Amino acid sequence: MSLRIIFMGTPEFSVPTLEGLKQAGHDIVAVYTQPPRPGGRRGLDLVKSPVHQAAELLGIPVFTPANFKDPEEREKFRALNADVAVVVAYGLLLPEAVLTGTRLGCYNGHASLLPRWRGAAPIQRAIMEGDEKTGMMVMQMEKGLDTGPVALTREVEIGENMTAGELHDKLMLVGARAMVEAMGKLEAGDLPLTPQPQEGVLYAAKIDKGETRIDFSKPGRDVHNHIRGLSPFPGAWFEAEINGRPERIKVLASEMREGRGQPGMVLDDALTVACGDGAVRLLKLQKAGGKPLAAADFLRGTPIPAGARLS
Repeated sequence: MSLRIIFMGTPEFSVPTLEGLKQAGHDIVAVYTQPPRPGGRRGLDLVKSPVHQAAELLGIPVFTPANFKDPEEREKFRALNADVAVVVAYGLLLPEAVLTGTRLGCYNGHASLLPRWRGAAPIQRAIMEGDEKTGMMVMQMEKGLDTGPVALTREVEIGENMTAGELHDKLMLVGARAMVEAMGKLEAGDLPLTPQPQEGVLYAAKIDKGETRIDFSKPGRDVHNHIRGLSPFPGAWFEAEINGRPERIKVLASEMREGRGQPGMVLDDALTVACGDGAVRLLKLQKAGGKPLAAADFLRGTPIPAGARLS
């Protein structure tokens, strides 16, 4: 026996789960994903999402509604006669007609230890807040934002220098294995659900461009967490005067260092920068339009000497 599954997801993060469910022998009757977006050279071509491309390779029908406001879209979903919908980073709010449109409901793979970090950016927020662990949870979806009961939890340690990109890649694989396990238990009628605690609720708001600038007046630990939590995208940044004019530079990796000085002052020739308390060493940087470079390589082309002030 296998489950008839509707899979709903969009980015690269979702692909291993789709592939894992298929390899486990489930019948993926349809894939729902975000519509193709402008991309490619100069943004002139429409680019299919990673999930869309993976589904086509697997020979699975793909649907790309802009939303589910149209009653015909809701009926099309229900008419698939699926046992369950699996949702991983789909990117659309699902109405009750979809949440109840399969025999067993909808199950979501969420990248946090709920109820901490409900919402859009749980990976980035966990690192920016300095959390030492996070995880993947399989939860049954309901109308509230990530409020449903939890079926399966897999914890993941967050290393001191781990970036959001590195954590993303780890959780992507952990989440795929967890969802395959959960659907196996669901098929066997052995997937107990546990309500989320009422205490400890935090919301992971979408990252706003206005919060990406580095504030060196904060403690070094906070600056370090800010940098790695926004790496590789959208990237934390500072301004430095290069050849007599201010230039914006992204920082993609850093580490904690000892040091004292005015916040933003470069303390040595290895890009150790003073913070409000302590210091950070900038390890990987990127100029606008350039490639990410290790600090030593970056400095060869863009000198930032000791004593310079980063704003």
